[in-house]
Amino acid sequence: MHRRGALGRAQRFPAPRVPGPEAESIIDHALGSPGLRKAAPETAVWLSMVAYIRHNLTEYDTLLDEEGYDPESARHFVLDDINDVLAAWASPRRLSDEEHEDRA
Repeated sequence: MHRRGALGRAQRFPAPRVPGPEAESIIDHALGSPGLRKAAPETAVWLSMVAYIRHNLTEYDTLLDEEGYDPESARHFVLDDINDVLAAWASPRRLSDEEHEDRA
């Protein structure tokens, strides 16, 4: 429970207006991801939040699965959509094209 609390507190900093259901999903992803278990809470929340937005609130998976785009191209096409959600969630941080291409 300690890690969940730390992730919840960290989440308020990068995006204080994340709706409740999305916040829980982001924290669950951060807790369940082997690659994020040892990451600092702020890092784990940021990466989980970006992944959640990409896969659930953009057309990323459709571009990959139905349109045949490669991951780098699909990430490029959803970058503005991700940043729009981050803005709506009051995140002061935005995802850059270079940073986005480095993430799976």
